[in-house]
Amino acid sequence: MQWRGRLGSGNVEDRRGMGGLAVGGGIGGVIVLILSLLFGGDLSSVINSDDQPDNQGAPQQSSQSRPDDEAAQFVSVVLKDTEDVWSKIFAEQNSTYIDPKLVLFTRATQSGCGFATQASGPFYCPTDSKVYIDLSFCDELRNRFGASGDFAMAYVVAHEVGHHVQHLLGITAKLDHANSNLSESERNALSVKLELQADFLAGVWAHYEDQMKKTLEPGDIEEALNAANAIGDDRLQKMSQGYVVPDAFTHGTSKQRMYWFKKGFDTGDLDQGNTFAERSLPGAGAAMMKVPPINNSRIARRK
Repeated sequence: MQWRGRLGSGNVEDRRGMGGLAVGGGIGGVIVLILSLLFGGDLSSVINSDDQPDNQGAPQQSSQSRPDDEAAQFVSVVLKDTEDVWSKIFAEQNSTYIDPKLVLFTRATQSGCGFATQASGPFYCPTDSKVYIDLSFCDELRNRFGASGDFAMAYVVAHEVGHHVQHLLGITAKLDHANSNLSESERNALSVKLELQADFLAGVWAHYEDQMKKTLEPGDIEEALNAANAIGDDRLQKMSQGYVVPDAFTHGTSKQRMYWFKKGFDTGDLDQGNTFAERSLPGAGAAMMKVPPINNSRIARRK
């Protein structure tokens, strides 16, 4: 992807290097002390080295560059591109796209959806409309999952922004309401459909990115598909436990994730993104929820 020298987003909160639980002194420090006495061990690593609280996005004052600065610049450019694409799509329907924030953090930080850690992986929180990313995931994507190339990470960012689009369209709220009356396996099935739709929306973004900005290079889509394949539920379960439990899927199989991203990229047609109508998905029978296709009428007018 051609990204160097291009404009990044102004919606990035850089919390890198602010450290751990960010409890600092006072009552937070007391809590950590009590935990260390109860469970043993040194929990000082969860406290900022300077005993200062996480300033919720205030820029770190440092003249030194960090090893992940290039990755930070890259995801900022990708975020800006998603803003441009989705703003255009919404504007064509006489609506206004509301930009999400992207939070870069190191090890751990607080989100509107609870405590976020490096182990959480990239995620979107609809409560505060923010995407959270520890940039060490870039190395993990490449080294652990074998998904190399910059567009593999672009796919990850676009997928999380896809969740923001779902939030704006009210789809996330529909699922939250439906989940209260479902079993765990049924909730997982709906989660799969939501995640596959975010993959589709990431593909739609890539479709218009190529049309509007001509920044895609040969091999980029293959890199995204390789990433989708690498983080499928079946492959991850096989890696971690040696066997697959379909009822526990929450994001979809490698094949499904690749299919929906490619469909979004090939068509660029939001009308074809209703993953909730796909009865081939695990647990679809009992967990089927009627969600209209994301067509033009689904983009609500927002002032």
